[in-house]
Amino acid sequence: MNKEQFLKQLEGSLKSLSIEERKDILQDYEEYFAIGLESEKSEEEIAASLGNPKQIAKELLASYHLDVVEQTTSASNILRAVWAVIGLGFFNVLIVLAPFCALVGFVFSGWLASVAFILSPLGILVNLFIGQFRITDLFLSLGLCGIGIFVAMGMFYVTKYLTKGFIGYLKFNITFVKGGLKHG
Repeated sequence: MNKEQFLKQLEGSLKSLSIEERKDILQDYEEYFAIGLESEKSEEEIAASLGNPKQIAKELLASYHLDVVEQTTSASNILRAVWAVIGLGFFNVLIVLAPFCALVGFVFSGWLASVAFILSPLGILVNLFIGQFRITDLFLSLGLCGIGIFVAMGMFYVTKYLTKGFIGYLKFNITFVKGGLKHG
């Protein structure tokens, strides 16, 4: 593969990035070729030493999406980063997707439980309308509401720290995959 083919493949794989980002990346790789040519290497040798342009693009996209998540943490940015990291390799489906689904399930169930507890006093209104109101139900629902508020406060911090931890895990995964590809 010569320089033109390499850069064309790399650019084609980076379509989801902005034009400026792509130009910066392509300029860096053009410099690699220029330095290699000064060292009297052929374009094919330089391209072979750089690696597969599609894999390079996957690594760059994964790093880019993780940087975006660090700047603006949102559900959509996290999902993009997770999918980009999963795209790095076949085994990442298991290594990244399974923990991600488990964490999402844990966080979702915690938030759902806290909302259900907080809304439990609404059940008292239902009991009033159907004529089965008991004072013990009132105290029980108020207690559950208080517990729900504490669970929600805890879930706020749990969500925050699990998100940071998972982003760190994704970074580790990218580093591990890059190292494994270079040395394997």
